[in-house]
Order: sequence, then structure tokens, then C-alpha cells
Amino acid sequence: MARITAGIGCSHVPVLGFAHDHKKTQEPIFKPAFDGFDWTRKWMKEEAKPDVVILVYNDHASFFDMKIIPTFAIGCGERFGICDEGFGPRPVPDVEGSPDLAWHIAQSLILDEFDMTIVNEMDVDHGLTVPLTMMYGDVPEWPVKVIPLAVNVVTYPPPSGNRCWALGEAIARAVASFPEDLNVQVWGTGGMSHQLQGPRAGLINAEWDNRFLDKLTGDTDELRMIEHVEYLRETGSEGIEMVMWLIMRGALGKATKALHRHYHVPVSNTALGHIVLEPTD
Repeated sequence: MARITAGIGCSHVPVLGFAHDHKKTQEPIFKPAFDGFDWTRKWMKEEAKPDVVILVYNDHASFFDMKIIPTFAIGCGERFGICDEGFGPRPVPDVEGSPDLAWHIAQSLILDEFDMTIVNEMDVDHGLTVPLTMMYGDVPEWPVKVIPLAVNVVTYPPPSGNRCWALGEAIARAVASFPEDLNVQVWGTGGMSHQLQGPRAGLINAEWDNRFLDKLTGDTDELRMIEHVEYLRETGSEGIEMVMWLIMRGALGKATKALHRHYHVPVSNTALGHIVLEPTD
């Protein structure tokens, strides 16, 4: 059967996509951010080698807009193009889907009482492509199939952390019931603390971010109970993106250990967090 072997948390700071695409990753202003992924890139290539990544991200009004706002949307297509976010599509490969597993997960989640939006044709933006770039670097084709799982954290009301954690648990049940032998990872992306507008623009709360990273490991599930207002108060208006990490954590079971961890504030208004987790129960 299919199995979830690891979870990855990763911010999707758009300037990192810019730095990669313009060959600036070794410049002093960007190098510390990219160096924190050296361990993961080596591990992905030599040890982990997932067949499929369920990549939890949010669309930034690039494909979805105010005409339709799904709380949870799963991409079940064979291929996903790259959004034009105002400067042309990023020069990265299209994303190859895993439709058989995606449809199986969609069916399982809906019968498990999660009201998923099924999307067969869509393009993906930096929320999905930047994490792929950080893990795999410059490649002609992504070396993994991807199931996009888009979460609304742009327009009120976003889902609660508890609901996201429970969705992760349901994803784990769905994957475990798929008969094909597949190595599956779940990635939670977005965040960490940041606010892009208003009097608090530029807010970074490194202490809170690192406590959040701490509690992704071990057997505690207290992160699922953080209320929306705490994310807003402590991590800025865009810090709510961290609820997407909880889908990843919920999918890993009762207990985890950290294999790698990285935190840095790059030349951006967004704190960069990265963690690689392994289920231990």
C-alpha cells in the first residue's frame, strides 16, 4: 500500500523564486536562505526519493479569485501549468500530477465528510513552485509527481488549525488505503510570520515562529488549538498561512522527530521557516 514517509514544512517566499530564476542564490543577500536547504536537497536526491508529494499551498489570487473561493481544493489533473503573476510565468517546468492517487484521496476525503473542491484543470503559482525549487533546484522536469492541495488563507474566513490538522489525519487514512506501493510525502507551505500592509507591515516574530517549529515535533497536538486571532496578533495578517503546516503535521500521526530545521529572515517581509519531519509512531 501507499505510505506517508515524511513531512516537510517550508515557507514559499516569492523573492526566493526570483533569486533562483535570476541566478542570484549565491549572492550574500540570498545565500544564507538557500544554504539552509542544502541538507534537504541531498536527502531528497539520495535517500527520501518520494514518488508523490501532496503539496499543501495557497493560491495568491493567481488562479482562483473572488469569483470562487474554495476552502480546500485538490488538483486531480494530469498536469498543472505555471501562473503568470504579473511578470510572466516562472521559467520552471509544469507540474506533473498523480490523478489516480488524487482521485482516490478526493473520494476518501469526501466520504470522510470533508467537502473538497475537485479541480481537474488549473495553473499553480509561487505558493507551490517556490517549495519545489527550494527542494530540487534547477531541473528540466520535477523529479516527483505532485498533488496540489490549495487552502484558502487569503479571504476571510480561513479554516481553523484544528480542521486543518483533522484534514491531515484524513489524508493519512486515504493514502494508507491506496493499494499501489508509493512513497508519499506531505508538504505544508506558507508563512511564517509576516504582514505585508498597514502600520505593522514588515512584522517578524522569530520567537513565536520557533516555538511553532518546536511543537511540530514530538507527540503534542496543541498547535491545532491556536485561534485565528493569535496568528493575527502574533504573526501578522499573513501568518495565518501556518495553518497549512498543520495539514502536513496531522498526516504524520501521533508523534514525529525532526531530521532537519532551518530558520532565516531573508531580504523580504516574510520569515523563512523549513523543517523535515519523520513519523515515529
